[in-house]
Parts: sequence; C-alpha cells; structure tokens
Amino acid sequence: MNNELSAEQITQYQRDGVLVVKGFLESEELEVWRTQVDEAVANRQDRKMAHSDWKSGDSYYDKVFTQRLNLWMDHEGMRDLMVDERLGKMAADLAGVEGIRIWHDQALIKEAWANPTAWHLDNPYWSFYSRNAISIWVALDDVTLSNGCLYFMPGTHQEATFENSGITEQMADLFDVYPKWGERSALAAPMKAGDCSFHNGLLAHGAGANMTPGRRRAMTCAYMPEGAVFNGQKNVLPDAYIETLSEGDVLDNDEINPLIYSREVV
Repeated sequence: MNNELSAEQITQYQRDGVLVVKGFLESEELEVWRTQVDEAVANRQDRKMAHSDWKSGDSYYDKVFTQRLNLWMDHEGMRDLMVDERLGKMAADLAGVEGIRIWHDQALIKEAWANPTAWHLDNPYWSFYSRNAISIWVALDDVTLSNGCLYFMPGTHQEATFENSGITEQMADLFDVYPKWGERSALAAPMKAGDCSFHNGLLAHGAGANMTPGRRRAMTCAYMPEGAVFNGQKNVLPDAYIETLSEGDVLDNDEINPLIYSREVV
C-alpha cells in the first residue's frame, strides 16, 4: 500500500480539499479489495445498509449507483480492510486532526449506463458537522471520463457552509445554494484501478454518467474526526443509538464508529 504522504501532498490537500494518490494499492491488494467488496455487496442483495431494511428501488437516485453502506459491520473481510490504521493515519494527516473514526463506508458502483451524480457536499448529510471531515475513494476499476469519474471544485471546502442540495436529477442544484461556484471550472479525476482520492466533506464534487456497458466499481469510506459531536441528524445511526443521544454529545461509540487511528499514546 502506498500510504506514505509527503509534506507537499498534505499542503495540496489542505489548499484544494482533494488529493489523488496514484498506485495506492499494489496489484495483489487490489484483487483482495475487489474480492471482498464484490462478496460483501452480493451478500447484501438489495439491502443498502447493515442492520436496516432500507432497500434499493427504481428511483433516479437508485440508477445513479448501486450503494451499499457499512459493509464493515456485517462482512469480516470488509472490516479487516476498513479498520486498517494506515488508512486512518492518512486521513488524520491530511485533515490535520488527532484521531479518526469511521463514519460509514460505502460501495458505490455505477452500473452500465448509470445516471450522473449531481454536485453535492458530503458532510451536511451526516450526524456531525466538521470542517475537517474527510473521505477516501478507491477505484476498483479504471475510472474514465466515459464511465463516471469524479469531478471536484478545488477550494470550495474553504467557502462552504453546511447548506447543501440533494443528489437529484438536476446536476446543478448545488449552485442555487452557492451561485458563484456555477461560474467555476471543475477538475476531472480519472483514475487507474488501485488509485485513490481523498476529499474534504465540504468540497463540491459530483460524477459523470456511465456511458459504457461495463460497471465502474469504487469503495469509499467517510471519516469523522475524533471528538465530533451529534448535530441532531439521524443519517446512518441506528435508532437504538439515536435514542441515547442529545445534541452536543460526543460520538464515541466504538461499536458504531470505531476509532481506527489516534496520535495519543495509550
């Protein structure tokens, strides 16, 4: 795994809110990730989330990608991949935080001829607000301009509030919230299988349609800085856990949001 970051890479991420890491996974590691993700997604069938009956349907959103969340919770192989301290350290170093918890992982698979992913921000959906939230996005197949690569607007994480728009049929709804962004150029991020990107939870990003008859597989994980607090939104948290929380409570349940890296010496 190419998990060592240079000072230049960290500076670039903090300036732009996005960093692409070429050759992140070695070829053998890539095959392990592909195998585990394919198996975990197949085991879920049409259920989107662990410990939930939320199922895929036939909506526009369901035709954007096949989405399966928190695979680490119900698949041992995925847990081994997701709780890797090396991933947590990369995220912590880039975000400039002392510790990293898993918020949720998710497989995002653009099936053949899948719809585009509208411009959006990530963190406003989640149950905590943080300007240092960060996600990793690992390409399991070659990701091209034709099959749905990511697009980013560098620097928008420095300007964003926690206002957002949904991922709808309207690609540019986010620019109703942030009108000046609609005048900017986007950065396309094609990747080879085994490459990855990191992006800030407040960075504007989207993805193109899959204009090919093949699948475009990606495995992602959203990370929460240690010490983040509950903002009142449910998002992916289980009902039983939500009932124990009040706004302002620290989200430190290791069964739901495991701490995978901390700079503190225990």
